Amino acid sequence: MKSKPQFSCAFAVAVLVVSSSLCDARPHAYGVLENIRRFLHPSNAGGGVSTTNAPTSEAIPCAQDSASNIIPILPTDTRAPLASLHQTNASIAAAAQHEGPQPRPKPLELVLQNGRQTLHHDVHPVGQRHGLHHLHNRKPSRLASTAVEESTTGTTAHAEFQVPTATLVPRQASQFTAGNTITSLCPDNNGTVFRSSSGITYQTVCGINYDDNIRPFLLVGSFEACIQKCDAYNYDTHGVGCVAALFVPGRLQSKDNCYLKSSIAHSSVDVGSTVEGAVRYSVAQSAHLPVSRTSTSLLSSLSTASSTSSRSSALRAGTSTQPIPSASSTVSPPGITYAEGDSVIAPKVGGSKLHGPSENRPTRQYIQYDTAPSVNLAKSLLRVGANGDLSTGYDVSPQTGVLDVNIYTQNTLAPLRNIPHISRDGGRGGYLNGQHLFMFCDTGSYSGTSPTQNGDFLDFVSSSVAVDVGMNALAGNPIHLQDGIGGWSDNVGRQRGFAPLTQGEQAYNIAMQGQGQRYAVWIESSLIPLDAETAIVYAPIIYDEVDLITRAANFTYTGNTLLTITAGGRGGPVAQRPVRKLFDQDEPEWGVNGGLRSWGPSGIGGKDGKVYLFGGVSGGMLMARVAPDSIEDRAAYQYWTGSSWSTIMPDASSKAIWIDGPIMDIDVFYSPRHMTFIAIYLTAYADSTFYYRYLRADRPIIPCYAPGGDRNSDYVENLLKYEWSDEQVLYKAQPGLGGAFIYAGGIHTRYFGSDDIVNGGTRLLLSWTAPTGQNPASAASEYQIVTAEVNFA
Repeated sequence: MKSKPQFSCAFAVAVLVVSSSLCDARPHAYGVLENIRRFLHPSNAGGGVSTTNAPTSEAIPCAQDSASNIIPILPTDTRAPLASLHQTNASIAAAAQHEGPQPRPKPLELVLQNGRQTLHHDVHPVGQRHGLHHLHNRKPSRLASTAVEESTTGTTAHAEFQVPTATLVPRQASQFTAGNTITSLCPDNNGTVFRSSSGITYQTVCGINYDDNIRPFLLVGSFEACIQKCDAYNYDTHGVGCVAALFVPGRLQSKDNCYLKSSIAHSSVDVGSTVEGAVRYSVAQSAHLPVSRTSTSLLSSLSTASSTSSRSSALRAGTSTQPIPSASSTVSPPGITYAEGDSVIAPKVGGSKLHGPSENRPTRQYIQYDTAPSVNLAKSLLRVGANGDLSTGYDVSPQTGVLDVNIYTQNTLAPLRNIPHISRDGGRGGYLNGQHLFMFCDTGSYSGTSPTQNGDFLDFVSSSVAVDVGMNALAGNPIHLQDGIGGWSDNVGRQRGFAPLTQGEQAYNIAMQGQGQRYAVWIESSLIPLDAETAIVYAPIIYDEVDLITRAANFTYTGNTLLTITAGGRGGPVAQRPVRKLFDQDEPEWGVNGGLRSWGPSGIGGKDGKVYLFGGVSGGMLMARVAPDSIEDRAAYQYWTGSSWSTIMPDASSKAIWIDGPIMDIDVFYSPRHMTFIAIYLTAYADSTFYYRYLRADRPIIPCYAPGGDRNSDYVENLLKYEWSDEQVLYKAQPGLGGAFIYAGGIHTRYFGSDDIVNGGTRLLLSWTAPTGQNPASAASEYQIVTAEVNFA
């Protein structure tokens, strides 16, 4: 097994040392790995990387199961006796048989039956699908309103994820309040952003018809019911095939009045009838549909002319009370502005502003559940050393990964009795479905942390995720990061982890936790968008071995896995692991350093085009590509040879490098303002400096979907045709509090709306991790996630 030290996370290591009585486990190390890069020590490229970690002394209660595995004891006093929320279809069916015969679920709809409200329940937001059955004849509870803390920089919600609305301009007139009843959605509410009953964010569109139908057409009783049909279609097909729902209220007596749409690319004004439409918000944003306002009670305030008062009452009872926040700035909905001219415009830095370290604002609810038991591994598998079969030979563990908040789980929400202090490592991310994600490597949770007292250790996971709330960076202030409801494993703030582990990896970690060995899935790159609703990451699978005497950590790269990520749900971003392992350890690390999306003629958010991914080798980056619908198929990938594309994978000695240098963390994006590509990266020289280069094309690069673009061209292929400019300094960051260099540097595009660099503006958000040298249980944490803004001239 080959150890590779080139990863950007300053890996934090938790070694649980079990006492002789096997009833007390103590984390003996939670330190920072000083990155030793292949470019600095190429002779060590195949050797281990070690670091010394300072011990801590927090204790975790533990127990011994029948297989002599040491298992942390989690509090169970507030857990409901529910089935695991990460069940497969087979286990869901088994649960249904246990509860008795189950009728085929109907689309989510609240109706009145003999004076009782009944919930029919098969709508599920996109993401991982879980089953809590037998909700019939149970009155749906109204979740408590989100607690909001007012600040000078906007509002920050503490109870759940919010839809970032920096690009929304709320209209002051005709605000809805609960209890108001209107007889028509259109035209007054055109452009309103709201949430459906199943938690999906939509935008209203009035008087527009879209051509791409999903058949058969449907007959429903209301605008909301038509949206529910769209959500139900996506749940049944395990995807996002329906992007819009059109309801024609004048056809209530006809054979159909609800029309589901697979695309909004082809539209026309409908003169003959009043069309009340709802387009998924991310798709509407990609199409630059104008936004007028946001509403927390649109559906509860709306009743069509034919709706009865009892139907309106039922709709109000079933509508989520969680608010979509008001916009905290006057940034307009993003549109793309392209420069003009006959040549590429060289980008120049005009200025920058440091925001400072981010602040954690965890949610205050979690999903109650009973953890499914771990598999028992044979003793022959519980040995020191990486074993790829533990990654490839087992299903994904139901104990790991973020859970959805949906109609199955919304009645199982309960308050956290401890709001944990969180210390985490890494911090790459990106924009997805209206939210700005920050994805982390090793993450520790602590209770009782205060400015004067270190907290008590709770748990440790190899990845976590948070979203930006409040959009504070718009005003030049530190961002606020919020962990989701679905990320907690219990009511004291232990975490499930973001990137799912396999049952083999998880069972090994539990069995070996006192001996210094574990498996981890670390996210080392920014998001690669796949379509309007989904992004992907190629995450390395790491085997971590710590010497309990010297505290030296050795990390072995065992290959990588593919994560598909969705966002926008109330539980938080969800990562799925459709392929246990995609690329092996003796191959170039395809995708570990990230990649970029080449959008096709259908435009940004479409399903055509290509996915490009980078392969880090000594001296620079290789390139591979694949069709968006074939990302799970190894055989579908093509590799750049230096002159053409081939299905034969090169090895790490390949010289087909498209960008050279000692690159550590890298992002590449297209800039309409400069009509070329810009690469931003940190180097292996540990100088806490972001550098940039631009592609010196001999003519402007115009995407195939842009005005004047060639619909038959692949604009990303220009990366392989032209040379890069000389390296220039983009931003010089301050070292961490302990004087250590920064790492995990990346960009967060689309943060500044029309002013963002990828939309033709000048502004760009940077983030990085800065070690503090402090105890992770302290208020300062062991790491800080810092942001800054750079402005291009």
